[in-house]
Amino acid sequence: MKRVAFKMYLKRGFEAEYTKRHKEIWPELKKLLQDAGVSDYSIFWDKETNVLFAVQKNSGVGSQNLSETEIVKRWWKFMSDIMETNPDNSPISIELDELFYME
Repeated sequence: MKRVAFKMYLKRGFEAEYTKRHKEIWPELKKLLQDAGVSDYSIFWDKETNVLFAVQKNSGVGSQNLSETEIVKRWWKFMSDIMETNPDNSPISIELDELFYME
């Protein structure tokens, strides 16, 4: 399993809505992620910068690599009003380099 971390950008004032939508994540999206090998997936929020920090384990296909699936496209559109996005509604996402890990 590979560990991947990336950051995304939440629009100001949408912290509660972001949390609500993820507590109600669509079962078919969760199944797609699990079937693709994504596990141990967490998203953290930096209150000062409104940056979302995500970390997950995957088998080479991470959540950001599922852009061609209809369910992911629908999720991106659903989330586009509260996140900074690209023209295709995908969240602006920047992969981060791992510099340290302690098991």
